[in-house]
Amino acid sequence: MHYFLDLTYFVFQRTPIIIPRDYTATDLDIEHRLAYFREDIGVNLHHWHWHLVYPFTANQREIVAKDRRGELFYYMHQQIIARYNGERLNNALARVKKFNNFNEPIPEAYFPKLDSLTSSRGWPPRQSGMKWQNLNRPVDGLKVTIADMERWRRNVEDAVATGLVQLPNGSMRPLDIDTLGNLIEASVLSPNRDFYGDLHNNGHSFSAYMHDPTHKYLESFGVMGDEATTMRDPFFFRWHSFIDDLFHKFKESTHVPRYTRSELENRDVKITSARIESSGGETNTLNTFWMASDVDLSRGLDFSNRGAVYARFTHLNHRDFQYVIEAQNDGDANRGTVRIFMAPKFDERNLPWTLSDQRKMFIEMDRFVVPLNRGRNVITRRSTESSVTIPFEQTFRDLSRQGTNPKQQSLAAFNYCGCGWPQHMLVPKGTEAGASYELFVMISNYKLDAVIQEDGSEMSCKQASSFCGIRDRLYPDKRAMGYPFDRPSSTATSIQDFLLPNMALTDITIKLQNATEPNPRNPTN
Repeated sequence: MHYFLDLTYFVFQRTPIIIPRDYTATDLDIEHRLAYFREDIGVNLHHWHWHLVYPFTANQREIVAKDRRGELFYYMHQQIIARYNGERLNNALARVKKFNNFNEPIPEAYFPKLDSLTSSRGWPPRQSGMKWQNLNRPVDGLKVTIADMERWRRNVEDAVATGLVQLPNGSMRPLDIDTLGNLIEASVLSPNRDFYGDLHNNGHSFSAYMHDPTHKYLESFGVMGDEATTMRDPFFFRWHSFIDDLFHKFKESTHVPRYTRSELENRDVKITSARIESSGGETNTLNTFWMASDVDLSRGLDFSNRGAVYARFTHLNHRDFQYVIEAQNDGDANRGTVRIFMAPKFDERNLPWTLSDQRKMFIEMDRFVVPLNRGRNVITRRSTESSVTIPFEQTFRDLSRQGTNPKQQSLAAFNYCGCGWPQHMLVPKGTEAGASYELFVMISNYKLDAVIQEDGSEMSCKQASSFCGIRDRLYPDKRAMGYPFDRPSSTATSIQDFLLPNMALTDITIKLQNATEPNPRNPTN
């Protein structure tokens, strides 16, 4: 017993490994300003877990064919790009430039400074000015050329332009957003893999093997080749901006109808006010700060099985807050869906947005169903209840429990519990002077939103349904993902023009307290 107590004391008094803020570069590289976002451990865990829940490599159709899988691939990554672009504006940088020319040098360098003890190798860096090269790596089953990528790109772009998908027998069928997602990230769900290839995944492969495209030097892939590390690289966002643009072109085409007023309004429901109340802060002000947290990284920074690693890292966080929404219901609606988004108020030139651009910058903060009484309703919702996020403890739970094959079906519940945007990254960083944002709140018509669920297993953890769906159930919203901002407006040119009585727009400010606080739950404080 005495030995056990001494051991406990030793464990909880040990000194963690400190991961410095400037771990991979200095601010001499302007892209390093975004390192807190790209290299956040929780953000990378989210991306890794999403691809565990929605794998593309499995041959069994029932494992891959989850409800609206292709559309969710589009939406989750679109929201990552929207969040990243917002953070760039907060750091005085323009929105990310998509990688449009597959033969151009890539100016962004990245030196990950990660290792993998299980394979006794380091993750190779990428020098500035490197280019994609044809891949011929039999050891990895890769033989693909840039000409292949260009051909697949043309075929996908033709599908987007015509609104038609060519099937293996030469016949055509209408294109929809779910099919487009399954074309771009190819799997057994692709309707014609030979014709449309695997544009998204091979783009990652080209980026990951630029340093050794023919395996001449026996080098393995860079961070772009692994779902667990790919978001650390600035080029991830350039590549996904290209992918995201394909989806936007389809949404902006004549094949996707614009929303009518009846699809946007909620008759007899009117939002009279919407505000944010922040802990210890001013109304309509969100407060962010830096926090130093200790986590037991049982699988290291690349989540490989390398034994216990106890580390302290500094990450963005925010004070808890709540939304307070007042709505008048003069009709017979007994439920409504509350949809909450926010976006920077001004673009990188400090000018008001056109709606055609700002709609791509709105990030989903929450979505939930509420009962509506006749007359006045006051709706409150805590930030920790967000349908986008999972709690800190859920993000950083013991990964060793998932075993050596994380995609096996028996671990599906465990993987779903890890899928969700980290709660500590819900709010954009803002600035010390205060960044101007717009809070958009909408109460949509529940009769047009409702999904009749099939029987499914219940989960014992908080589910981030907006980005990850619900295990063994239909996606819990009948609307297009990203509604009402997933497609252009037929009439409105600004967000103010877009508003209807069941919507509200509120100016808010995000202020950064540029100081670091210890996480009160740290066992080593």
